[in-house]
Amino acid sequence: MKAPARPAQAAAAPAERPLRVLSGAQLRAQFAAALAARDGMTGAHCVHELWMRGEFAAHVEHALEQLWARAADCIPEWLPMRYIEWLPSVYEVAATFRAARTGRSNLYLVLLDFEERRRGPFGLYVGMSRYPPAQRFDQHKAGIRAAGSVLKRGIEVLTGPTLHLQRIARADAARIEAALAEALRDAGLLVEGGH
Repeated sequence: MKAPARPAQAAAAPAERPLRVLSGAQLRAQFAAALAARDGMTGAHCVHELWMRGEFAAHVEHALEQLWARAADCIPEWLPMRYIEWLPSVYEVAATFRAARTGRSNLYLVLLDFEERRRGPFGLYVGMSRYPPAQRFDQHKAGIRAAGSVLKRGIEVLTGPTLHLQRIARADAARIEAALAEALRDAGLLVEGGH
């Protein structure tokens, strides 16, 4: 079976999993080729697919390290910089939400550092803003209308799971923000925000 063409991968959102049809051997070969070509987009889709398939944490972490070392300048913003055990669950939960109308609001998730907590090293902040997620994260970290949990514990924005919840109507965003936070809590995650 031949791997999907590069242009289809470039246009695909991570939730679409464009490499889902590849066997394990094909996926490893595609990843090796992406590393050799310093192709951050294809490499990101390969790592993401490993993650979604439940590959061993050490294998995903090693692939992340390799990709960041070889193609850091062209890795899409939706690929996290570190392994998060429950990321597939976040994709599953977020995929259940849809906005009815377009607008200027964006939903975003921030990975929080909860290393000292017993429930695991990470948590999530769920928010909404008229600013793009990365810009809003920078505002939090600069203390601009900052949520304390993001200011103190924010590590990075997890854009992949909420790519489909960008540029939506404010009323939809407010409704989804609260419901998404609650659904993620129900999935057993440590969640802040979601007002």
